[in-house]
Amino acid sequence: MTFIEYIIAKARTADKTIVLPEAEDPRTIEAAAKLMAGKIVKVILLGNKEKLLSSAGDWDISGAVFIDPQNYPEYLEYAEAFAQMRKSKFADIEEARAAGLKLMRDEMYLGVMLVKMGVADGMVAGAIHSTSDTLRPSLQILKTAPGTKLVSGLFMMVVPDCEYGADGTFLFADSGLVENPDADQLSEIAISSAKTFRQLAGKDPVIAMLSYSTYGSASSILTEKVVEATRIAKEKAPELVLDGELQVDAALVPAVGASKAKGSPVAGKANVLIFPDLNCGNIAYKLVQRLAKAEAYGPITQGIAKPVNDLSRGCSADDIVGVAAITAVQAMD
Repeated sequence: MTFIEYIIAKARTADKTIVLPEAEDPRTIEAAAKLMAGKIVKVILLGNKEKLLSSAGDWDISGAVFIDPQNYPEYLEYAEAFAQMRKSKFADIEEARAAGLKLMRDEMYLGVMLVKMGVADGMVAGAIHSTSDTLRPSLQILKTAPGTKLVSGLFMMVVPDCEYGADGTFLFADSGLVENPDADQLSEIAISSAKTFRQLAGKDPVIAMLSYSTYGSASSILTEKVVEATRIAKEKAPELVLDGELQVDAALVPAVGASKAKGSPVAGKANVLIFPDLNCGNIAYKLVQRLAKAEAYGPITQGIAKPVNDLSRGCSADDIVGVAAITAVQAMD
């Protein structure tokens, strides 16, 4: 069973509802039809029902729940709830209420509020919106999960015919969000990624804190950050199989790991790769995707109180299906 087949099978058992706010995009319509036909998740589409049904063509979206941001019975309730949770950010409550009344007409804010209020279990967007437009409402309304300091981004990478990792499945983080994490933030990314890998891959995480150095083979401000992040992560979560600083070949290849990092519980076995900054993580995932012909699922967010995931604006309908299934599995927690 491939990674995405495993995710879809797991999502089918979860009985979750995912809101797709970008319902006027043809890819979203196709994805919604496929999600419902495959009984993967229940779907909420945001937009005018008649208009969406007439534009769906041969795609059957009649089984979706349709919510029109311009004509939603809970509009005033949601606007007031938004005002109350965000009032400290405004000059007074009236200004907060005015903002709530405006934003609850916006499909991205309404979509997140539906997750907040328990109408939906998660949201998937980004096909026609930027990452900031997708995640800003999430951070304002849902905030971070209990015990989590920051939201980070990851890619699940599935490399064909690969003997490394978890049968070719890896988690790369942060590859999409936190630009230059400090040591404490890097430790938080590692701890969140361990949970996410177990949740999505169904296997035990083996976490490598990556650097251009292995066990002090080089020393600089760059390597010292990874060394310190490793120390902090081990202190916070001693139960994790986590080690660093490791070069990527030492992390993945058993013979190299045995030579460069003798005695490491991670060397040669890593399936979760924690990169020192966004430059490294983003470049790495794109290289592996293009040169190794890997499947790249993401950017997936972790650390939000309820799951909201971003899409690439170049995504396909099948990409939306995959991310919706991942979001449903995340919502199982």
